[in-house]
Parts: sequence; C-alpha cells; structure tokens
Amino acid sequence: MPELSAIGFDADDTLWHHERFFQLTTARFVELLKPYADPHHLTEHLHAAEKRNVKHYGFGVKGFMLSMIETAVDVTDGRVPGTVIADVLAAGRDMLAHPVEPYPGAGTTLAALSASHTLILITRGDLFDQERKLAASGLGDYFDAVEIVSDKTAPVYERIFARHGHGAGRAMMVGNSMRADVVPALAAGAWGVHIPSEHVWALDHDDDPADTSRFRRIADLPALLPLVAEIA
Repeated sequence: MPELSAIGFDADDTLWHHERFFQLTTARFVELLKPYADPHHLTEHLHAAEKRNVKHYGFGVKGFMLSMIETAVDVTDGRVPGTVIADVLAAGRDMLAHPVEPYPGAGTTLAALSASHTLILITRGDLFDQERKLAASGLGDYFDAVEIVSDKTAPVYERIFARHGHGAGRAMMVGNSMRADVVPALAAGAWGVHIPSEHVWALDHDDDPADTSRFRRIADLPALLPLVAEIA
C-alpha cells in the first residue's frame, strides 16, 4: 500500500475557472454604483462586507450577492434605487449559471491518480451551486467522495481524511488557496500542494508556511503526477 493513500482536491480555481466570474461581477457592481460612490471605495467596502458576512452567510455566490446588496444600501445611505438592486440580483443569477471550464489536464490527471489513490473533492460554498458545477465539469466520476463543507480548517481535514483514507498523515490536499487549502491541511498533518491561480479571492491570501517539509508548489495539475510518484 503506498504511503500516500488519499488526495483531496479543491474545486473552484483548482479544477475549473471560478474567481474570474466574481471579479467580472464586482466590476459590473462598481459600474452600477458609480453614480453614488467612488469606485475604489466601493471595492474596499464590498471586500469588508464579504469578510464581515462570511460567518453569517458562508462562502459562495449567494453570500456574495447579499454583501453586494448590503454595500449598495450602505454607500447610498439607503437611497439605492430598486432597479439597481434588481440588477445586482440579476448579476448574481448569471454567476449561478456560468459555464464550467476545467483547467487543462484536469481530467487526465484525475484519471491517472484515481487508479491508485482515493480521491476526495473538498470544497466550500453553496451546496446546490457546487453540485451543479461538479456535474457540469464532467469530473465527478473520478472522485470516491465529495465533501462540501462550511469552512476548511485543520479539524475538518482530519475528519475527512480519517473517514475516506488512512488519516491525514497519509493524505494530500491540493488547491489554489494558501489560507483554505494548504495551511490548514498542513496543520492537520497532511501534505499541502499549492497550485497558484490567476485570480485569487482577497480573503484566500496567506503567507507560505514556516515548515516546508510537507509543502510543495507546482505550476499546474499535470505536474501533480510526478510529485505524487516521488512522495509515494
């Protein structure tokens, strides 16, 4: 049995494009509110609302929509027109229906690893939206388990890797977010593999870990295959 038995994968911006739709919607939101507030102030205000609200609404598009509405109300002192709120809601609905475009090599990488390892999709966000994206991606059959969690913490990773593998010590987590995918997985005792993405949510930034013995950074998903072979 290989030393590495289970591999967890983040979904958004690790297996398929996602954050760019948030950035496009943020630009659309700023354009809608430009008559009422400074665009730079709007972006800062929206990020602050997201950070404040994530503990209430969780991660995902619906929480983002509520943060946009709250920001629109705040920056206009409650005078935002109903038509603007309607446009914000329409922008959110567009996000919930956006096409799913897997990254190059996602399918072939998962297919190769699924023959020898337990693969687990570990993602945050709205249940319906994450299930929709997984189904639309065409990657669902490669996973032995799907875990849609409210947040990614060391105890969450410990429980998942104990349930679907041989514990965190024989597991790896792969993702684009240092804060959500790598740092807590390392704290749980797993390997943490960072695949930088072009677009990263402001709340997902974090410093590289001090202990790099189980930390790796690779350029893309296909580079995971030689890394797993080296570890195993």
